[in-house]
Amino acid sequence: MSMLLRLMRWINRLNRGVGQLAAWLCLAMVALGTWNVVGRYLGRTLGHNLSSNTLIEGQWYLFDLVFLLGAAYTLQQDEFVRVDPLYTRWGPKGQALANLLGTVLFLMPFCAVILFYSWDVVVSSWINREMSPDPGGLPRYPIKAMILVSFGLLLLQGVADVIKNGAILTGRLRVEAIAPPPLAQSGVPSLSQLPPDP
Repeated sequence: MSMLLRLMRWINRLNRGVGQLAAWLCLAMVALGTWNVVGRYLGRTLGHNLSSNTLIEGQWYLFDLVFLLGAAYTLQQDEFVRVDPLYTRWGPKGQALANLLGTVLFLMPFCAVILFYSWDVVVSSWINREMSPDPGGLPRYPIKAMILVSFGLLLLQGVADVIKNGAILTGRLRVEAIAPPPLAQSGVPSLSQLPPDP
């Protein structure tokens, strides 16, 4: 089990880093979007175009990257929208079981289907070096490849969640939100107390 927990921690670190990258890309996206708006109106005043299709598509691509790269991190942080009123009333093991079943029955098959059906589209785009049809547009093939990267990361995070919820159900891991037992506890680590990697 300790090897699986190390794998879980590695996946969590990977997706945390990718999530931080997505957060920085938000700033770049806002900056580029602001320039596209300001450049359009300022350019009219100056009689010179200060924006371009390249910049506009760059803003779209940054939005795509934020959304695609942020998905696995959002799952890791348990920030997806939940509409189940029963879930919040269940204890940690009930929630872990629901999360485990949802991940195995829905998330992982969904990711596998997306990866399977996207593969040919992405490969074809790379072979043909697909470009934007707009003048001055950006290449499309790199951004299409991010579909595979995104759902690959989401699938990996699903594996990490299966390990985490399995460990909670078997009592090898306790949930942080629960008040810890008295100091003379049984030695079951919490998520933040997992041993460092060798």
